[in-house]
Formats: sequence, structure tokens, C-alpha cells
Amino acid sequence: MSRRNLSWLLAAGALTLVVVVSAPAFPWNDMMSTPPADEPQGDDAVAQKDEAVEAILRQQEQMLSGKRFSYDPSGRRDPFRNLFETLGAKRGGPRPRGAAGMLVAEMDLVGIVKDQIGNDMGLLIGSDNKGYFLKVGDQVFDGTVISVDSRLGTVTFRQQVDDPRLIKPYRDVVKRLVPEDEESEE
Repeated sequence: MSRRNLSWLLAAGALTLVVVVSAPAFPWNDMMSTPPADEPQGDDAVAQKDEAVEAILRQQEQMLSGKRFSYDPSGRRDPFRNLFETLGAKRGGPRPRGAAGMLVAEMDLVGIVKDQIGNDMGLLIGSDNKGYFLKVGDQVFDGTVISVDSRLGTVTFRQQVDDPRLIKPYRDVVKRLVPEDEESEE
């Protein structure tokens, strides 16, 4: 062993000896001998602790028997709740009827027509199997129609998303009259 290593070893041993000698032998005895000032003492303390233990045992028994379930999300979304229900709750109540109550994902493009003025309108089928004519600016539950293109056969929605990981609070969703995989086959 070299001199340098020996000197480091002696220094570490001396430091350890100083720390051990200066520390009290059993510090937890001092902390346990005096109860905190805010805790009740005597019979009240024993009664409160017994009540707390009984409450915990009752809750565990209810959970094991299936009568009660508790979930502490700790700031996270509850994975057992329906995502569509939370979306409705954020927007202030139940969804309205018609196209205004449909999500972008619940609508399918089946055609594009022109109105009397010559503007393009998309014919979309909702989840209720009813047809809706939507033009630029029309609102659906989680978005707005931003373009209708009869030449390409597309309707573009600007869907509002509440995802903190995204820079933009929206996403553009394109509904196609002819899906892309069918276009490539022809």
C-alpha cells in the first residue's frame, strides 16, 4: 500500500471516529420521551387512536367485501373513468343534440355538395346514423370545420385537445371522402 493511500485511509478513519464520538448514543429516546404539543394526552389520546384504528379497519373491510372503492389519483387522471364523460364535464354539462354534440372522431364524411350560392358543404354521418351538412365555421362538440375541399374530397376540422405535452392546443383532423389506402390502389 502506498503512503498516499495510507494517509487517506487514516484521515477517513479519524473523521469517522469524530462523528461517532460526538453523536448521542440513542437520539430517538429523547424524541420519544416528550410527546408533541399538538397531540392530546391521556385518555383522550387513547380514545382518538382507537377510533382511528376502528375507522381504518372498517374501510379495509368494506373494500375487501366490494362495498367501497377508493382511488387516490395524486394529480393524475383516473384510469377507470370514461374519457368522453370528462370531456363533457369540462365543457359544462351534457352534450347538445345534433352535430353540435358530436365529437370529430364520431363523424364520417360521405359526400360533398354545393349550396345555392356555390359554397362547398360536407355531408357527414354522425354516431346517431343521421346526416349533417356542415360548412366552414360550423361547430361540433370538440372542434370547428375550417375547410371543405370538393376537388380533394376532404373536410378539415380544427379539433381542440387538452394535452399539456402539445405546443398547440388544437389538432387539424382531415376527413376524406376516399380513404388514402383506396386512392393508392387505383
